[in-house]
Amino acid sequence: MIDIKNYKDRILNGGRLTAEEALSLADIPESQQEELWAAAEEITAALCDKTFDSCSIVNARSGRCPENCKWCAQSAAYKTSADVYPLISEDECVKAADMNREAGIRRFSLVTSGRKMQGRDLERVCGYYRTLRERGGLELCASMGLLDKEELEKLYQAGATRYHCNLEAAPSYFGELCDTHTVEDKIRTLQAAREIGFEVCSGGIIGMGETRRQRIELALELLRVEPHSIPINVLCPIPGTPLENQESLPDEEILNTLSFFRFIHPTKTLRFAGGRAKLPREVQLRAMHIGMNGAIMGDMLTTIGSKVAEDRQLISEAGYTY
Repeated sequence: MIDIKNYKDRILNGGRLTAEEALSLADIPESQQEELWAAAEEITAALCDKTFDSCSIVNARSGRCPENCKWCAQSAAYKTSADVYPLISEDECVKAADMNREAGIRRFSLVTSGRKMQGRDLERVCGYYRTLRERGGLELCASMGLLDKEELEKLYQAGATRYHCNLEAAPSYFGELCDTHTVEDKIRTLQAAREIGFEVCSGGIIGMGETRRQRIELALELLRVEPHSIPINVLCPIPGTPLENQESLPDEEILNTLSFFRFIHPTKTLRFAGGRAKLPREVQLRAMHIGMNGAIMGDMLTTIGSKVAEDRQLISEAGYTY
């Protein structure tokens, strides 16, 4: 049996788990699941902000990505039904931002396909951010691939204040899913972003065939980049990708994983991202109690998200303010 109470009490008193202790949670038996979930709820209630952190993303450039990530509909390596289009116009960007502001969303991010934004497209999108900054009312985020420090500096000066790049999977498993870039490539971009002054948003996808121990390894690896926000996606298998037939994680294992992340990142925003709409409502509600105190709201990149009005009701039921 694992001494969950000892771990929980240490965290509540300002301590942290060692890597060895965190990895030991992989051996938790089914008989201790409820105890684990309840402990994570206590940590969240005691140490996390009661204001739910909402954000929205817009797929600002879609498809034709040269990377071969096995989960992704936008990779040019696979034949999927994902939309393919170049960078959207500034008018489309502003319209989307206005809709999100009116819906009460706090953060707004442009997300673009491809290894990185560069050249003329990067200059154009910096103009979009300058316009959005002038209009006000939203915190501005960006997710534009493996940028270098000079490129990140341009985005920061234009008005983006948070940079997103998911590690996606544990280093010990990532190479099974993608061989055109590495976790270290992502960490270099995130560390450069932090040096410039960006807040960092980085998480991953669970349910891609990794082990429970590798999910904990991902949570530990994220400590290296000190994220303000940790998006947790549940894989939505997409036809045409190598993971199209991947078996779904049981709901209980999703809740276990969220608890592991809360034990390792006791004060951070754990953010519902892709895949949550397929979870039963009661599972989503329990997940919010356990630790999910943020969410991407509205539509996702290539899958449909949850409706904002329904999300707000759920957020209120979970005891958060919006």
